[in-house]
Amino acid sequence: MSDTNSIGLHEASASQLAEKLNHLLANYQIFYMNVRGYHWNIKGNDFFELHVKFEEFYTDLLTKIDEVAERILTLGHKPVHAYSDYAKLSHIQEDKDVSDGKTCVKGVLKGFQTLIELQREVLSLASDADDEGTASQVSDYIREQEKTVWMLNAYLGR
Repeated sequence: MSDTNSIGLHEASASQLAEKLNHLLANYQIFYMNVRGYHWNIKGNDFFELHVKFEEFYTDLLTKIDEVAERILTLGHKPVHAYSDYAKLSHIQEDKDVSDGKTCVKGVLKGFQTLIELQREVLSLASDADDEGTASQVSDYIREQEKTVWMLNAYLGR
């Protein structure tokens, strides 16, 4: 009996990666809802600019949520799919009743920083497991989100 899964990865490594990806998925889900809330509730002078930008962010987050869940399935495991699980697994906390533009942007910045940190952990595990598919996926996310962090910091005058 082989100790590899259907895509040729060692089952123990695939299991460890799937667990870490489920943590990432939980963070993406909570962050998605935070950004959705910023989009809905933003007020003030930057409303038009930020309302559109937050929609751009949450639309991209939704795509990545699906891609992360599908990667977990590709590894032969089951993605978590209940908000109670997301709340338990996520480092990103719910951000409620925020409408000030600067506070919302800081929330987005903090969320992306958390995702980048978690994705670096996934990247390290994927590299150790010779899992090019997962490594490539999160590497692309990191590159894109690092640029977003830079831009958000520039927006905040940092």
